[in-house]
Amino acid sequence: MSSAPSTTKKIRVLIAKPGLDGHDRGAKVVARALRDAGMEVIYTGIRQTPEMIAEAALQEDVDVVGLSILSGAHLELFPRVVEELKKRGVDDVLLFAGGIIPDEDVPKLKELGFKEIFGPGTNTQDIVKFVFEHVKK
Repeated sequence: MSSAPSTTKKIRVLIAKPGLDGHDRGAKVVARALRDAGMEVIYTGIRQTPEMIAEAALQEDVDVVGLSILSGAHLELFPRVVEELKKRGVDDVLLFAGGIIPDEDVPKLKELGFKEIFGPGTNTQDIVKFVFEHVKK
């Protein structure tokens, strides 16, 4: 085992729960899977405002922002998160989302810049693979 520091930068991921949604089991499962795959994961906790999420993404210098929502407020909150990220110059991150999001809303979210939307029951290894394949090196 080498004692030399690794020169490979770990992927930094922010997992956030915007709005008043209080259920975070899925977000925690995804966060743990990403962490177990070797990524650095920052989980913001529940009831985060778009401003809080964007500020955390800036301060933590993340490569990826994953949003989880079950409340149905994704078309209200996700555009605000994207706007707040842009205000802070955080416009080069990979965005993905998960939770209860109707199929007809997926194209709108992809137009906002979300690269993928994961629904209930998604295998966490599919999310891990997605992040590894899409993070800008």
